[in-house]
Amino acid sequence: RFQIQRGKTDPTGYKSLGDCFRTIFQREGLLGFYKGIFPPILAETPKRAVKFFTFEQYKKLLGYASLPPGLAFAVAGLGSGLTEAVVVNPFEVVKVTLQTNRNAFTEQPSSFVQARQIIKTDGLGFQGLNKGLTATLGRHGVFNMVYFGFYFNVKNILPVNKDPNLEFLRKFGIGLVSGTIASIINIPFDVAKSRIQGPQPVPGEIKYRTCFKTMATVYKEEG
Repeated sequence: RFQIQRGKTDPTGYKSLGDCFRTIFQREGLLGFYKGIFPPILAETPKRAVKFFTFEQYKKLLGYASLPPGLAFAVAGLGSGLTEAVVVNPFEVVKVTLQTNRNAFTEQPSSFVQARQIIKTDGLGFQGLNKGLTATLGRHGVFNMVYFGFYFNVKNILPVNKDPNLEFLRKFGIGLVSGTIASIINIPFDVAKSRIQGPQPVPGEIKYRTCFKTMATVYKEEG
């Protein structure tokens, strides 16, 4: 919710992350934090299956190209992320639309009703259920490229520990750092995706239209 708002000029904008939490709780109740939860749940199983299956397939294909292992992991991660994005983007459009609805949780439409409304109004294309696809491709592609590239390269460098507890901490620590770095690098794509898929500042006018143009606009107006 916090990254969907449209800068300091947004009359309904939040002053900080803490203010965002307080306002949602006061106006929409505890369930307000769980708006749009159903689409991610529906997408989670196919998303994970596509991510790891395609990562292994891309990795095998890149084996024939004689790429260095480190580069092969990163490129395979990029490919898996791009494939994953195509699967999850329609779910993201529905999720963001539900999250920007500031009515009480019990007053908002269901995920299926919202999806039907989007299809009826704007169709299945880049203005409808696949709005913001380029930004979603960037978000998932960049995240998986950095995550898998960093994780497997560092995991192969740091020696395996015979103590199962220390080995768990080794893998957990590498995964934590990998995910953190990947999130920091891919967040501009995530913001662009949310702005494109969310409500526009002026009804009837499209301000946030394409991924990189949206990034440029956010940078120019908000830094």
